Amino acid sequence: MAGPAVPRWAVAVNLALFVLFPVSWFAPLLRAGLDLPLFGTRAISVVSGLQSLWETDVFLALAVTFLAVFCPILKTIGLCLIHFGLLRRKALPALEVLGKLAMADIFLIALYIVVAKGVALTRIETGWGLYLFTFCVLCSIGVSHFSERQRAA
Repeated sequence: MAGPAVPRWAVAVNLALFVLFPVSWFAPLLRAGLDLPLFGTRAISVVSGLQSLWETDVFLALAVTFLAVFCPILKTIGLCLIHFGLLRRKALPALEVLGKLAMADIFLIALYIVVAKGVALTRIETGWGLYLFTFCVLCSIGVSHFSERQRAA
């Protein structure tokens, strides 16, 4: 069970992120009226985008993989370990850095959408996966914030 200082809802939200993050990785982030040249498809998810990036730009693929997959899940694991008393609360600042790096990925995706809208002769729409991924990152930041507040109390 969670320690007495951690609200049960924070533990439940954090555990739900173990399901929601992977769903958001496969959900469509954006859709285009025509096939996008770099991706060869009309709908892009984190996973399909990573597959295309590995073929064209390995450095960018590594960066996006780290930001979109590893940062959020490592932070979620770290918070679970803290909530269940298996990791000291002193690790919270490092976990917050992971959360900020995951938020940087949302900025990167938004930047891609803006560039594609400006360059492509097609219509770009954001998909529900972008909103889900953003929601997951914000929930993770919120859980981290409440865990930090409990540490200070």
